[in-house]
Amino acid sequence: MTQIETTTTDPAAPAPKHLRAPVPVQSRAERFTSTEVSDFPAVTGREPMWKYTPVARIQELISGDLDGSPYVYDVTTAPGVTTAWLGRDDARIGSAGIPEDRASANAWTAFEQALLISIGENLSGDHREVTLTRSALGGAARAAHTVVEVAAGAVATLILQNTGAAHLTENVEFLLGADSDLTVVSLQEWDDDAIHVAAHFAEIGEGARIKHVAVTLGGGVVRLNPSAHLSGARADAELLGAYFADASQHLEQQVYVHHDGPETRSRVTYKGALQGQGARTVWIGDVLIGPKAVGTDTYEQNRNLVLTDGARADSVPNLEIETGDIVGAGHASATGRFDDEQLFYLQSRGIPEEEARRLIVRGFLSEIVQQIGSPALQERLQAKIEDELQSSTVTASSSAVSAPSSAPTPSAGAER
Repeated sequence: MTQIETTTTDPAAPAPKHLRAPVPVQSRAERFTSTEVSDFPAVTGREPMWKYTPVARIQELISGDLDGSPYVYDVTTAPGVTTAWLGRDDARIGSAGIPEDRASANAWTAFEQALLISIGENLSGDHREVTLTRSALGGAARAAHTVVEVAAGAVATLILQNTGAAHLTENVEFLLGADSDLTVVSLQEWDDDAIHVAAHFAEIGEGARIKHVAVTLGGGVVRLNPSAHLSGARADAELLGAYFADASQHLEQQVYVHHDGPETRSRVTYKGALQGQGARTVWIGDVLIGPKAVGTDTYEQNRNLVLTDGARADSVPNLEIETGDIVGAGHASATGRFDDEQLFYLQSRGIPEEEARRLIVRGFLSEIVQQIGSPALQERLQAKIEDELQSSTVTASSSAVSAPSSAPTPSAGAER
């Protein structure tokens, strides 16, 4: 007689360690943060926050040795605006946010001094616009840290202008005092082979408002991740972006808005155009409405226009709501090619097809550029977009590759 050995398993008992799968991070707020690069595991490209990024092209910024010494910059002088280099022990450093990924932590670990831009409340009239220009960073892998401190009640426009060659990973913090109003224009016009990875953190106090505009037209790989923490009551954030990717360019944005205080408001609008073989754009938008954020009003959207075959756009909107007492919340995403009706309308009025296509693209991106509020800068960016359009023929795209996208879908309420 053969004896059969049986084993009884307790359903409540944990699975053997070798069979356990790691629980994925479900919320953006649950991500691990640290200022030490050694606290983060090596990046393989399979991680959720890196799976759209060409990790191999920026590996030196993620894990390599970085030059964190002070660099040469130019800044326009204005009454009430000062700049200085801060030591790493300054209490303001880290007030707006802490790195969520290894590239940001690598920059944090490596920088020697942080550049402080202090904006006082006595700016007025023509002196409310300040421009910081970086154009001589060179090709060596570099780390940087910037702190922008805005006094209570101050109103200003800050233009962060990036040109030339660069292999740069950096963190930028914006500290907004109560009832202040800051417009930030982050302009990426790097050389074609530049690589730039940046994390922007904004801490928005009571009654304060930030308009953050990211315009990316240059660089081989640019990964710019802005985040806004609306901690004070009635805080307001408007995050805008315009980008134009050519062949082999990778332009990526991962946006995060955290509604923490009551009666806060946010609007996120990013628009991009792509043309050429291997052109790639990525937009990920995360909005979190915390349990204390009663009366929140938020909406985020991303629009992509694929101009030629061989280009790809990924668009992923996400919305988390932890309180039911809100004014409204929603998100939308769409990726497509030219509207045939728009083309027909323009051609029926005697405009050649190629010129009609340029007009559509120009108008598509102008919605973002026109909200900057600086006429001279808006005119220059419009000319730059026109140069991009003239660089190659904008033809019909019959089989351009793009990621699946959803039609505008309200998640809770509707856009006001």
